[in-house]
Parts: sequence; structure tokens; C-alpha cells
Amino acid sequence: MNDVLKTEMRGGLLVITMNRPEARNAMDPDMTAGLRDATAMAAENPEVRAVLLTGAGGYFCVGGDVKAMNAGRGRDLPEGVKMHNLRDRMNTSRYLHEMQKPTIAAIEGAAAGAGLSMALACDFRICAEDAKITTAFAKVGLSGDYGGTYFLTTLLGLAKAKELYMMSPVLSGREAAEIGLVTKAVPAGEVQSTAMELAERLASGPTVTLGKIKQNLNFAAAGGGLAAAFDQEARNHTQCAGTADHKEAAAAFVEKRQPVFKGA
Repeated sequence: MNDVLKTEMRGGLLVITMNRPEARNAMDPDMTAGLRDATAMAAENPEVRAVLLTGAGGYFCVGGDVKAMNAGRGRDLPEGVKMHNLRDRMNTSRYLHEMQKPTIAAIEGAAAGAGLSMALACDFRICAEDAKITTAFAKVGLSGDYGGTYFLTTLLGLAKAKELYMMSPVLSGREAAEIGLVTKAVPAGEVQSTAMELAERLASGPTVTLGKIKQNLNFAAAGGGLAAAFDQEARNHTQCAGTADHKEAAAAFVEKRQPVFKGA
């Protein structure tokens, strides 16, 4: 990709690493463009069966580069252009949330602002117990982007989302786990190994089926209604029944062995 964003394929697992540790992986234009492109590629590439998003140097991501904001970079552009550019970059969160394959965030150090929003867009969040988790936007006079208000409200409900956005407290990873904001909090030195173990397990799973499960659950969370959910479940279940992975799982069950999934 570029110097501020690294990608690596490990079998069917794509590892995306934000790489500005000197700035706690604050998002500059090169990083935001790279994240958008890398997640778009992951969504469409059949060789990618799961995505792990992480940061270099013991940090996840502190969000937008506030120093660049203070310098006024891009401030003179027309409002419509600025909105279009931001909306385009925000597709990173949409790809992480919607791609029909599992996405995992490995959070060390700090996750704030748009960095937290991207983590919330993922299906799973493995977090250091001593990590610092905060929405941060209100503290710099911004209302929030990258879907954080949507994901936080879906995860924790409207009242808690209002508290975390308007008051912007700093939660430890342990506190974030207690309220269900992250999937699991582990000692700082175990974040990468724990997240990698989970990601590799998911990447070796029945990819089509996991994608359909994710689609069903996202549909339910969006409030599509019971009848429409039944239709979606019936369609996806029928499609999964025709996959090679389902046939392999059924054969493995009869033969009393572990299935070997190919992701198809």
C-alpha cells in the first residue's frame, strides 16, 4: 500500500496495520486513502477470508490528525467538496461492517475518534486491559464520523451512546469489556496473539456461511422486520446448503472428524 499502511496476507487472513506510530497512528490523507482501498479490496477478493485491523508501535489509532486540523489543511475547500471527500474516506467503516467475511480489531494503546469508529465497525474487538478508549470528538469540537454514532448506538443503546459521545470519558480496555464495547480485554502483551488466534480461526472457517450469518445479523440489527428477516434467512440458508463447505462439514460429522473448510 504505502509507508503509513501495511498489508500482509497470511493464508486467508489479511492483516492491515496502521503505521504512523510516532503519531499514535493518527489518520493522515495517505492512511485514510489506503484504509479505504485496502478494505475495498478485502471485501471483493475471494482469497481474503478474514481481516485483522491493527496498529504499529503499541497503538491502535487516535483518530484524525488534530495537528493537521490545526494547520488548516483543506479548510478553504467548498463545504460540498469537503463532505464528499470525507464521505468517500468513511467507506472504510462500511467495508469493515458489511463485507461478507469476519473482521477483527486488535486494540493496544489508544482507540479514539475515527480510530474507535473503525474498531466498532469490526465484528470483534480484542483490547488491551490498559488501553484507552474514548470517542474524543466533542473534545475537539466535532460531532463524529466513520459511523461511530451508528455502531455505538447499535451496540450499547441510545442512552449510553449519548453519554460516551457527549461526555467523552476515557475508558480502560477492562471497563470497555465490562459494558460490552469490546469483545474481550486481555493483558497488554497478549493482544496481538489473542487477536491473531481468533482471526486465523475465523479465516479457516466456512467463509460463505460466516458471511451469510453476518449479513443476517446486520439486517436484524437494522430493524428490517421479522418477515423480511425470515426471507433473508431462508435465502442465505439455502445458498449455504449448496456450498462445498457444508458438504464437507456433513461428511466430517458422519466420519467423526474435524472438517477442513476451503471457504467456498
